[in-house]
Amino acid sequence: MRILVTGGAGFIGSHLIDRLMADGHEVICLDNFYTGHKRNILKWFDHPYFEMIRHDITEPIRLEVDQIYHLACPASPVHYQYNPIKTVKTNVMGTLNMLGLAKRLKARFLLASTSEVYGDPEVHPQTEDYRGSVNPIGIRSCYDEGKRIAETLAFDYYRENKVDIRVARIFNTYGPRMLENDGRVVSNFIVQALRGNPLTVYGEGQQTRSFCYVSDLVSGLIKLMNGDYIGPVNLGNPDEYTILELAQAVQNMVNPDAEIKFELLPSDDPRRRRPDITRAKTWLNWQPTIPLLEGLKLTIEDFRQRIDSNN
Repeated sequence: MRILVTGGAGFIGSHLIDRLMADGHEVICLDNFYTGHKRNILKWFDHPYFEMIRHDITEPIRLEVDQIYHLACPASPVHYQYNPIKTVKTNVMGTLNMLGLAKRLKARFLLASTSEVYGDPEVHPQTEDYRGSVNPIGIRSCYDEGKRIAETLAFDYYRENKVDIRVARIFNTYGPRMLENDGRVVSNFIVQALRGNPLTVYGEGQQTRSFCYVSDLVSGLIKLMNGDYIGPVNLGNPDEYTILELAQAVQNMVNPDAEIKFELLPSDDPRRRRPDITRAKTWLNWQPTIPLLEGLKLTIEDFRQRIDSNN
């Protein structure tokens, strides 16, 4: 197949491209390199089945493809809050442009949505029929509400224009190629520990997250794209850890002497986050297989190489 991946030079997008290329597909990577990086896809540049296009999806583009994985959007609070209006435009205009392309080509379209559509949830764990508790005017709403409207657009194109959509709600994902400065908890702790700095925990560290290793997530996205289930479907690891437990795990693996420093909790930070993956198990026959400590080991090794090479 000929497959378009928007945001393909990013953390998740580049791992997805690796898998699609290994499966023998023709792949077009579309990225404006706002948070993506050429080094993530460099190994494919000379491959006859790979094409890289530098493009901002808020502008229309004409291509011929069979499937569209729409991943383009900064996904960490540091980056999506840096230019919140751009984040909204990417989620709204970018998704409109990609849905329009899918409609014209009769291509299958997968939207990478997010667990952030649930906001600070009052239901735990989160099921797909929970409608969320989102602040529409908070500092995170450019992303949270942006992804909610992206889902709205996908389902409206499905109902009005019979576009063949798939919607994945992605929970916290980690692994090699995460950006060192993305402000996410896994990369923060690893970078701080490797540099010998204190590990910053917000509040008392009792807020929870669920961490899915990137190869597991990619398998889920591919199964969703190629199956018959439209979604939305939660993709994430249902094992739940407190932030303090994660900090202690990284501390033990990297630098047992590193101290843990507590700071004030940021605004609109969800207290609990854990997916109910019953739909993914039932409809996609998917569930994560990589345990946290194994995934952390691989991730730490990748960060260590990058930090050593920058010194």
